[in-house]
Amino acid sequence: MSKSSREIALGVLLAVDMEGAYSNIALNKHIDSSISRLDENLIRELVYGVLENKMYLDWIIKRFSKIKVSKIEPKVLEILRLGVYQIVFMDKIPDSAAVNESVKIAKKNSHKGTSGFVNAILRNVSREKDNIREIKVNNICDYISIKYSHPSWLVKKFICDYGEEFTENLCKANNEKPSLNIRVNTLRISRENLIKVLEERGFIVSDTKYAFDGLIIENPNKITETEEFKNGYFIIQDESSMLVSQVMNPREGSFVLDICSAPGGKTTHMAQKMNNNGKIVARDVYEHKLKLIDDNSKRLGINIIETQMFDALKLDASLISKVDYCLVDAPCSGFGLIRRRPEIKWNRKEDDIKNIINMQYNILENGSKYVKDGGILIYSTCTILKEENVELVKSFLDNNKEFQLVGFNDLLKSGDKMETAKEGFLQLYPHIHRTDGFFIAKMRKKDR
Repeated sequence: MSKSSREIALGVLLAVDMEGAYSNIALNKHIDSSISRLDENLIRELVYGVLENKMYLDWIIKRFSKIKVSKIEPKVLEILRLGVYQIVFMDKIPDSAAVNESVKIAKKNSHKGTSGFVNAILRNVSREKDNIREIKVNNICDYISIKYSHPSWLVKKFICDYGEEFTENLCKANNEKPSLNIRVNTLRISRENLIKVLEERGFIVSDTKYAFDGLIIENPNKITETEEFKNGYFIIQDESSMLVSQVMNPREGSFVLDICSAPGGKTTHMAQKMNNNGKIVARDVYEHKLKLIDDNSKRLGINIIETQMFDALKLDASLISKVDYCLVDAPCSGFGLIRRRPEIKWNRKEDDIKNIINMQYNILENGSKYVKDGGILIYSTCTILKEENVELVKSFLDNNKEFQLVGFNDLLKSGDKMETAKEGFLQLYPHIHRTDGFFIAKMRKKDR
């Protein structure tokens, strides 16, 4: 018997919560070609809706359950979250359908008696849903944490860095659906011609605000099945990520080192900026991730990238003072990607941050040693915590006087809301720039 859309959503959520799976990978694994587009959309909305609003959903469940949320069997808790999400957030689904389908799944997937428990809670939620929306708590941190479903420790960090109003707007934006961005491969087609071709295929296309090579696709369904994608006319990449290579602005014929390169969006963009002329060494610690770079390079028609398996935490003496440009796209907490991977806010723990910062600093120190006099060092992350970004760069510069920040406002398509680019760094935010949360710093090694 085939599984219903809600059962498939349940399987994805259990994989994410119990096995630590990434939501996008788990969805691709559980959704096969036999599932209709309508059902696939429902599955995706249920999965992302529950992951984005998990704390708020649990807060509602807690009000109606005699059993502590922490004591509810994980599978039953996910069934309840799915049911509550449909009742509270999905107006097009009748409450009766949400309740009845959840009870069916509970009967099929859990022990005897569970269905009655699920039925009682969801019916009570349905009856009281107009009275449970108001969150009454003692402080703004708890309010933001519950309303926008972010761990309280993370909300405290955001408030410490940016203040209460900024944090609420940020957390709200983290629960909004991001647009799909693509980067035009100008080695094979002009931006104008790709826009024309995609519009003829029925796609709604608009310009990115800051990236010269970016486009926003409003209706991206099956865009990777087009001949244009297969022929390497574009690659899927967020605008924030495109800005890294744009800010680096490597010259043709240069020697570039990308020490944390997979899956290769920035690497291939650097090659594009170099007009496929020069040499790029792209490194990572996982062979299967390096294969992604090779595959993307081949599809995009790029042949100047050499992939190497190498740990960025180790120093390669053979490359000291040899490269014109070095990119340190450092492993990070990933809190700039919550819109795309909402499980990040649940999987990351406060204790992780200190270890991440130590790793980032060590990788940046190694990367700096590869840069020639007069060369460029780029540090980037997909997070918005100041201690991983501007504070880390300032610490690095204090300890490495031979490097200095280089302004790059002239390399942005629009300087609007990017004042710090003149100083040599920028921080992007989902609620301000409508991109992923991202940090970029550009440094030059002084001539001796």
